Amino acid sequence: MSVPLPAFIIEDNHLVRQGLIEALDEVVGVEWLGSATGTLEAIAWLRGHRSAWRLLIVDLFLVNGSGLQILAECGDRAAEQRVVVVTNYATPEVRRRAAALGANAVFDKSTEIEELLDFCAHLATA
Repeated sequence: MSVPLPAFIIEDNHLVRQGLIEALDEVVGVEWLGSATGTLEAIAWLRGHRSAWRLLIVDLFLVNGSGLQILAECGDRAAEQRVVVVTNYATPEVRRRAAALGANAVFDKSTEIEELLDFCAHLATA
């Protein structure tokens, strides 16, 4: 039996957040450590739980601030910690900027959910 993947999600849209949580629970087996809807709340949680998570899911546009600020905050994370960006604006420029700030992957919310699930499932078995 595999150990659940400890994860935290930063997404301001309740329906999207719940959909991602349910899909990842079903496919991957995630131990949800919590969620945040904005940058200040997310950064406060990250600062208090630096080593608690292995997966961080970050929306790019939040109720306050940007997912890019969160990427910058967790740039000094441990090697086994992965950060993925989910966005409706997965343009080549957004992908480049997110990667430059340390994102391990960027997924389009409307067209790449299967790829996100595959990425997380692989992480859970690694």
